[in-house]
Amino acid sequence: MSKKIIIGNWKMNPLTLKEAEGLFANVAKNLASVKKTEIVICPPFIYLEKLVKIRTSKIKLGAQDAFWMDSGPFTGEISSDMLYNIGVRYLILGHSERRTQGETNVLINKKIKASLEAGLRPILCVGESMRDASHSYFNLVKTQLEECLVGVSKNSISKIIIAYEPVWAISSTANRKDATADNSREMTIFIRKILSDKFGPDAGRIRIIYGGSVSEKDAADFLQNGGVDGLLSGRASLDAKKFIGIVKICEALNK
Repeated sequence: MSKKIIIGNWKMNPLTLKEAEGLFANVAKNLASVKKTEIVICPPFIYLEKLVKIRTSKIKLGAQDAFWMDSGPFTGEISSDMLYNIGVRYLILGHSERRTQGETNVLINKKIKASLEAGLRPILCVGESMRDASHSYFNLVKTQLEECLVGVSKNSISKIIIAYEPVWAISSTANRKDATADNSREMTIFIRKILSDKFGPDAGRIRIIYGGSVSEKDAADFLQNGGVDGLLSGRASLDAKKFIGIVKICEALNK
């Protein structure tokens, strides 16, 4: 079984390179002894090349998005090949914040294929914006998975990570509610069933993680009872103490 994985998504933070370097160095210093947990930090594009130069063997770098073509007349875009060439190895795709800007499953599918061809490991975010009594949110997640993974071969699926991200639980959602480990386990079981139907026994090689405003306070519960292989942390990853705490909780549970 693969190691548990903790991913930090810095989103559009921090404001300066100096702050980014300080945060990264603090995390790297305090997690130097970690052995059983994989750690990935996904900062804004503008900081990647600098952080690649000061990274440690304990921490891998990821990006928060990429274009689906490798090069060409696409002003403002960055390709998966460009990211791989500077040392990036992971890529968040389909995050709810990008979906609200109009990103579709079809476009995400193109980006997943491009990232795999470039040698990156895509982190595919799926999740519902709300839960209803008729449980239609299951169909939404099923459609996201099926359409985003169209044409992906069985040989590539072990490189993909699925991040279950209930939009109603993330910190930026108005009137948000706390998700529970039971919510996570329920959806993880469902996701594994969809993946098994699509890819057969090979689906067991896909890691599923939870991302919905997870913190050091509930990390252990999600890791122990949420049926997941790791966590995708947003706001907490911008606080070195909190992110370090989440990783150490994961490391302790793996012993």
